[in-house]
Amino acid sequence: MPAWLWGVPPVVVLALVFLYPLALVVQQSLTPENGGGAFDAYASVFASRGFREALGTTVWLAVGATVGCLVLGFALALVIAFVPFPGAKGVAKFIDVFLSFPSFLITLALLFIYGTVGMANGVWSDLTGAADGPFHFLATPWGVLLAEITYFTPFVMRPLLAAFSQLDTAQLEVASSLGARPARIVRRVILPEALPALAAGGSLVLVMCLNEFGIVLFTGAKDVTTLPMLVYGKAILESDYSAACVVAVVNIAISVGLFGLYRVVSKRAGA
Repeated sequence: MPAWLWGVPPVVVLALVFLYPLALVVQQSLTPENGGGAFDAYASVFASRGFREALGTTVWLAVGATVGCLVLGFALALVIAFVPFPGAKGVAKFIDVFLSFPSFLITLALLFIYGTVGMANGVWSDLTGAADGPFHFLATPWGVLLAEITYFTPFVMRPLLAAFSQLDTAQLEVASSLGARPARIVRRVILPEALPALAAGGSLVLVMCLNEFGIVLFTGAKDVTTLPMLVYGKAILESDYSAACVVAVVNIAISVGLFGLYRVVSKRAGA
């Protein structure tokens, strides 16, 4: 058989399960249910305040979560890789397992701890006798941000730990013998080696945060509407499929662009 024939089955499967549904979404976005021009639905959605707010909320949550994951992931990876303590290898292996957890599981755990009827509010009520506790931030954008940072930080730590494992420890020993303090060693020796891994992990987290749906839904943050939540609301709650497809196309375009950036960064980082 010619070599190119072996590529036909995967291309056909890809076209049926991905490209064809994607083409239907694009077609629906260009075909308003009430008639009109091809781009009328786009003009209507772009002009709506709800779309602009959802886009802004999506971007700032994704950027904020990415920055938080980079800072926290770098600090935790430093401790695991360079601070000897019992169980360090076990913690590193647990990070690999953590990557397989669904996002709603982490959100559910936070709800058990900081939810309205969670453990923290229960302890506060038992100690003070108050009818209600002070912890209600999970239903706010800050709660969503906390949940995303908690869930996505291991996605930054994994490439960092791989990069740290390839770092020549002789450089650290030489720097230490020359009198460099730990902070200076981190800034001048470790951080330059970690930048490619940080860029790759940060790019991946940014893409995933832009498309996160489960965390926003499970926190119950009613005032937090992201692009995926807007798609859900337009399609399921309002049955406005044209508008939902327009938002979905915008979300896909942003995600594909950022994923292309992630692939470029990952290639340069050797990931």
